[in-house]
Amino acid sequence: MDYHEAANFLFGLRRFAIDPGTDSVKELLAELGNPQDSFDSIQVAGSNGKGSTARMVESILRADGNTVGLYTSPHLGDLGEEVRIDGRPMADAAIAEFVSEVRPWLVDRSPADDPLTFFEVVTAMALWQFERADVDVAVLEVGMGGEYDATSAVDPIASCVTNVSLEHTDVLGDTVEEIARTKAAVAPVDAPLVTAASGDALETLREVAGELFTVGVEADRDVVVRPEGRVSSQESAVSIVGDGWEFEARIPLLGDYQATNAGVAVALAGQVIGFDSVAEPGESDGGRSDTPFHRGLRRANWPGRFEVFSESPLVVLDGAHNPDACATVAETLSTFAYDDLEIVFAAMHDKDHAGMAAALPDAARVTVCEADLERAADADVLARATEATVDRETVVETASSIPQAFADARERAGDDDAVLLTGSLSAVREARSAYTRLQIPTRVESRTDAERLLADADVAPSAADRLADGMTHHVVRTRLEPGEARTVRTELLRAGGECGVSDVESGERVSVVLSGTRLEFDRLIDALESHRVGLPTIAAELRRRLKSEPEPKSRTQTSGVDDPTYPWENGTAVMGILNVTPDSFHDGGEYYDLEDAVAQAETMVEAGADVVDVGGESTRPGAEPISVEEEIRRVVPVIEAVSEVDALVSVDSRRAAVAEAALDAGADVLNDVTGLQDPEMRFLAADRDVPVVVMHSVDAPVVPGQHVEYDDVVDDVLSDLRERVLLAEKAGVPRENVVIDPGLGFGKSPEESFELLDRIEEFQALGCPVLVGHSHKSMFERAGGEAGEAYAETIAGTAIAADRGADVVRVHDVPENVAAVNVAAATREGTKQSDRW
Repeated sequence: MDYHEAANFLFGLRRFAIDPGTDSVKELLAELGNPQDSFDSIQVAGSNGKGSTARMVESILRADGNTVGLYTSPHLGDLGEEVRIDGRPMADAAIAEFVSEVRPWLVDRSPADDPLTFFEVVTAMALWQFERADVDVAVLEVGMGGEYDATSAVDPIASCVTNVSLEHTDVLGDTVEEIARTKAAVAPVDAPLVTAASGDALETLREVAGELFTVGVEADRDVVVRPEGRVSSQESAVSIVGDGWEFEARIPLLGDYQATNAGVAVALAGQVIGFDSVAEPGESDGGRSDTPFHRGLRRANWPGRFEVFSESPLVVLDGAHNPDACATVAETLSTFAYDDLEIVFAAMHDKDHAGMAAALPDAARVTVCEADLERAADADVLARATEATVDRETVVETASSIPQAFADARERAGDDDAVLLTGSLSAVREARSAYTRLQIPTRVESRTDAERLLADADVAPSAADRLADGMTHHVVRTRLEPGEARTVRTELLRAGGECGVSDVESGERVSVVLSGTRLEFDRLIDALESHRVGLPTIAAELRRRLKSEPEPKSRTQTSGVDDPTYPWENGTAVMGILNVTPDSFHDGGEYYDLEDAVAQAETMVEAGADVVDVGGESTRPGAEPISVEEEIRRVVPVIEAVSEVDALVSVDSRRAAVAEAALDAGADVLNDVTGLQDPEMRFLAADRDVPVVVMHSVDAPVVPGQHVEYDDVVDDVLSDLRERVLLAEKAGVPRENVVIDPGLGFGKSPEESFELLDRIEEFQALGCPVLVGHSHKSMFERAGGEAGEAYAETIAGTAIAADRGADVVRVHDVPENVAAVNVAAATREGTKQSDRW
């Protein structure tokens, strides 16, 4: 079964109405062998904050060394995002395998049996996937209520109800007490129910569940939370106090309510892993400052929850979907200073529209839209509800497209203004998908290439067969909302080009492959910009992607660290590796002594290295981690000694404390092999205004024998790096200061590493310089080389990388690889010169 068939089957289940109860999903799980019995489960229920709390619990447990499954909904990108293993989305191939297994059973059920809903089947899929991945624990976000929710097919070891407010009254009840009663059913048998609820809801939870573990700002709570306010546009501080322990932490989520959610997450995770780590004495605040709780909370990024994309103008996305949530958005927004506010508002049809609109902050303009989803509220209905509650001075208008309305609002906003998009996570999904959309240049050299590309985009076989022969010249692939995809296909065909659109009928964004001559793309862009079509944002993205390539440049070595131009702007730069470690896989111990390290740095620069990369910790498979103090002891003296060489100096480290010491010693560039896993790294790069290399890695040091399931390794790595780059940008790092590294060999097989090398030009879609680190890696065993050696193979890889457009190659043997880069550059320049004759 292909993914598009599986996805269409699952999305087709949305037509079935909710029938509260767990009997049907338990029958399906029994058919699957009851996968939920093979791991521990945690349930997270509540009216608001469930997703954020679940994410923080998952992050804390992962920081404690557990393999963790996370099930949340809805997804902001693709279906696989709802089911994650240690942060990685479920692969399309796994989704297709699951549907292939369960579809006969679902189809053959008696007509008298109630059909399973989309949520029930996807819940079963999550539990099935968690068993396959052998997770230690699964964190499950309850969909609605608790007692009759599909996730209640598990027997949790810990559970929480974040809070209770009026929601889904047609199913859960008309009062807070009734809703609290059904949510209380998630209480575990052998542990108290964790909650931050208050008032009548709290009393009802106590009545139903018995023993509670309470969280809140009140002094009589079991865990007392003290919100310390936001420390930047990206993080806030919180103090959390329990019985015999307390600590301060930062979380990448804004708003006092998120501080409370953090307290709930700590209480819930503590029931699983204990509180010993924060109860141990420390040097300053009565507790250690580097525990699973600290690390987990600070790494718990959760898109679409008061997500600040920029500060000038202030641009915020939040999936608030009821009056209480809208009120908290208004409260959090009030902590920012701005002049005029524009709101883009889109909600679901079954929500309290008037209550939501009344709770929103005062705005100069509210643009009301209808999400591209069957459950979406009609824009005119939503506009009338909004007009009835806002000030008379507020302009209320409707728009047909959420992404375009969001783009127009940002275009109108001045540097001191603010833009807020809210009303539902579906609205956030559409706006965020467009904001982060990639237009990926794709090389198609044969019909086989075209067939693979169209199959990966889930284009129907009949259409793919017709399109494959005509895919020449420029080929770009992207993701669009269904209506946008239909329009783009119509206009490109009208212009003479070809367009393949995914056969997935999800009602959500779909894969699109565009092919044509430059003239045909120009015609398409003109049409999209016209008032007749009205998709100027997509037109602008295509124009940027297809702009004429610059004249070829010969590779030139930088004139020194005082030169304002980074060397990778002049052609493919060479980064020389200087490992000051005793155990690196290729040259461990050779340059461990200071004099040897300095001599090697000078030799590399004389041979043509543009950057000297100093590393003090080995990331080879199975390498033992070292302390921060030991890493600083190794790298700082070397950086101080080589900082005057005629090249940039970078520090290869995954720890911000080491990176900061290196910058103080004279380093110019940060090279982070974990892709900003240390949250402080991005803020350090922004504060010092230095380039940072962001590498895609699953684990560093590499875990021997680890298998990672990719659908398309290039697309999957691109998607992950897109979010990493966005994190850096939101912290204040300019995109031109982010250098991306696909991470060859880090959680990739040799075949996958070679595919990344072959398709390296596709990473240009991120708009960042691209680094290739391939030197002497075990991937070259596939080409006859020897792991740790592969001297000739590395040089060949460098030539390929440079020819494919890599901006930086990171290598051990500088003279030979400089020669390979120069040959590639001369060949490309010569080819372009010959094209002129």
